[in-house]
Amino acid sequence: MIQNIVKKSLLVALLAGIGVAATAQERVYAIDARDVVAKSGTGLCWRTGYWTPAAAAADKAGCECDKDLLPKEACEPKAAAAPAAPAAAPAAAPKPTGEKITVAADALFDFDKAVLRPEGKATLDELASKAGAINLEVILAVGHADRIGGDAYNQKLSERRAAAVKEYLVSKGIEANRVYTEGKGRTQPVTGDKCKGNARTKALIECLQPDRRVDIEIIGNK
Repeated sequence: MIQNIVKKSLLVALLAGIGVAATAQERVYAIDARDVVAKSGTGLCWRTGYWTPAAAAADKAGCECDKDLLPKEACEPKAAAAPAAPAAAPAAAPKPTGEKITVAADALFDFDKAVLRPEGKATLDELASKAGAINLEVILAVGHADRIGGDAYNQKLSERRAAAVKEYLVSKGIEANRVYTEGKGRTQPVTGDKCKGNARTKALIECLQPDRRVDIEIIGNK
């Protein structure tokens, strides 16, 4: 009877040892069935023969049992990364501003012509200088004609005059794609009903002079 009890006790101990050994392969602290680390009466964790500082750092109970022996970073929660500072809003680009210059066509061309006069070139030289002093966006050149003559003729004349202005500005270093031209023909007179008659008289030609013009607008930032 006593021998059976002893054999049974030895078998239990052997099985327990096998269980501890199996567990020890994964954990460096003795744990019970609840997966809780076994501790001594003084609160110390029971270590297995597999315990090393490095292995303890990898064990989930390492910080609970041997915090003082493990690297500081192993047991302290990683500080949350500070939120990135919001990117500074890009400075608003300055709004392009425009300067509109109305040039009498007679100051640029001879009457009923689209070939620049020397005086006209001097006027455009000043304009090109202004354009070169800013961050140029675009130059608008819009030609106009008086009411003398037919619609189609005056439309073509206003277009040729605007094109002559562009060609000269490009020759002065302004990029061609920065100069926009348009002809309005006789559709936008500024004289209203001030000039009477339709006969091509000297008086009528002089009266309609304000209608023969080129509106040039420079748009950009300083």
